[in-house]
Amino acid sequence: MAQKAKTSWSAADSAQLYGINQWGGGNFSVTAAGDATVSVPFPGGEVQVPLPEIVQAAQDRGHSLPLLLRIENLLDARIRLINESFYAAIKETGYQGSYNGVYPVKVNQQSAVIEEVRRYGAAYDHGLEAGSKAELLLCLANLNENGLLICNGYKDREFIDLGLWANKLGYRCFFVIESPAELPLILKRSANAGIRPLIGLRIKISAQVGGLWTETSGDRSSFGLSTAQLIATVDQLRELEMLDCLQLLHCHLGSQIPDLEDIRAGVREASRFYADLATEGVPLRYLDLGGGLAVDYIGNQSKHSHSRNYQLSDYCRCIAQTIKDTLDLNTVEHPIIVTESGRATVAHSSLLFFNILDVMRYEPISIPVQSPTTAHPLVARQLLIYKNAENVDLVAGYTEAMENREQIRELFRAGQISLRERSLAENLFLAIAQNLNERRKQLEQEPITLSGLQQSLADIYYGNFSVFQSLPDSWAIGQMFPIMPIHRLNEYPERRASISDLTCDCDGKLDRFILSAGESPTLPLHSLIPEEDYILGVFLMGAYQETLGDLHNLFGDTNVISIRINDDSSFDVTKEHSGDTIAEVLAMLEYNPTAFIEGFRDNLEKAVKHGKIDVAERRQLLSQFTACLGDHTYFKHEEF
Repeated sequence: MAQKAKTSWSAADSAQLYGINQWGGGNFSVTAAGDATVSVPFPGGEVQVPLPEIVQAAQDRGHSLPLLLRIENLLDARIRLINESFYAAIKETGYQGSYNGVYPVKVNQQSAVIEEVRRYGAAYDHGLEAGSKAELLLCLANLNENGLLICNGYKDREFIDLGLWANKLGYRCFFVIESPAELPLILKRSANAGIRPLIGLRIKISAQVGGLWTETSGDRSSFGLSTAQLIATVDQLRELEMLDCLQLLHCHLGSQIPDLEDIRAGVREASRFYADLATEGVPLRYLDLGGGLAVDYIGNQSKHSHSRNYQLSDYCRCIAQTIKDTLDLNTVEHPIIVTESGRATVAHSSLLFFNILDVMRYEPISIPVQSPTTAHPLVARQLLIYKNAENVDLVAGYTEAMENREQIRELFRAGQISLRERSLAENLFLAIAQNLNERRKQLEQEPITLSGLQQSLADIYYGNFSVFQSLPDSWAIGQMFPIMPIHRLNEYPERRASISDLTCDCDGKLDRFILSAGESPTLPLHSLIPEEDYILGVFLMGAYQETLGDLHNLFGDTNVISIRINDDSSFDVTKEHSGDTIAEVLAMLEYNPTAFIEGFRDNLEKAVKHGKIDVAERRQLLSQFTACLGDHTYFKHEEF
């Protein structure tokens, strides 16, 4: 499809191109000056802060790129929005119960995140969910006085004892039984402590949801009781006169569920379980529907696995209305609704910034006026196609040029064409493709056979970051995150590129991008300006990415800052953390950095002894080696 002319390009065109007004959710936008901004509402009006200004403030404090930014205002806004949307839905539908939100700490366990959830969530009695003993300790140290504590996962004696004492201290701490084997130990430890436990039962529902995590629902999901196991557990508690401890029914609908009708079907089935158990006299008070609330990463409000076809208000109203309608048929009292929205709580609040270090361009270096007299006929034919590129049929010309290129490569492998001839042929193909691509841009409807033309010419931009450390889901499960430049957005982005990271791994790349026109294998970018940083931002990456990252090629954590935006457009840096040094990363792998220095010193001493270096060079090398151990693991710009 024809593109807007370069000379008339504006920041509004960039906003449209990258889709920031769709996936940004009102949190991010673009100024007329070409800067991406973060927007925060205040009673006196909306405040916008340019992202390049935040990056500069971090660099002024000694935090070089790559940089992870956490924006406390956005985390607060999501907590407020989730709770108040449920309050509104409850009022609108006439639901007679209440709502209690819970944050599953596995989604992002970083202290800055948990402490902010505790601080801001206190007004809503927002609770926490733990899935391991370490997470339980974290929760107990950060739970609000009236917060709800949900304990999922496998539970050993210490785990159970801690949860029982939490109940003794006045917290609402529920042990969610996901396997029949868990109940005997809970009963034994509670009897020993003389503390009656609060118990929840996790059920498996047959309703299957769409999206990337369909296996978390349905009969074959890893966790939860079958219908028969559920009934047997209820009967056992009744026989032991402990049925009063069973107050919560848990059902994990799924994760990142894009279709509201899937959510409705799951809630309806879970509500039927709840209604029948209540009719049998089980004193249930809570219905925990787990996760499922999706983030619209691509902003097109669809059933795509990275999107959702509903708003938060629709989600809340669907849950409240479905439970009400189901339970009213059996005149069952409406329970406290619990959801464990993690992704939707934290995704918007974290961004990654990285600079581009270099670019590889796929364009011809030099083209002769005529082919050498000794050139192979296929090479001569490529030159002819190049010269007539303005007149040849687009599809036929591109197809022939590709076929010629492959034949020439095969001839080279067979020793029938020289390296210089192949070099000429490769240059000619790039020149042909470049010319044909300019004509393709003017087409209103692009033939499918030309879909690879633009990609074959795309640059590779080399970014100062590690996919495996900072964006592991993009590699592991194909998760797409919005990515765009944070400045120069009032300039026409004349280049198309994929992005490669610093790792020595072919998987360390980004080649699926979100644009307003749809998914793209390349990202529109600007040409690099010498001696100037070109900075890209990765948005909506606060869920899972900060704790799933690994040390591929020994790239450690990036620098991190947390900020709070004020109503006068200023911002405070509330927390800052320097990224891992090389010594710290080596220590994580059980190396002793001190021993490294001693070993290197011994090698230098041997080199002095054998006359390879002198004593002054020894001192210089040892000093440099020691200094490197204290450096961060990422690339740093320095004068030559």
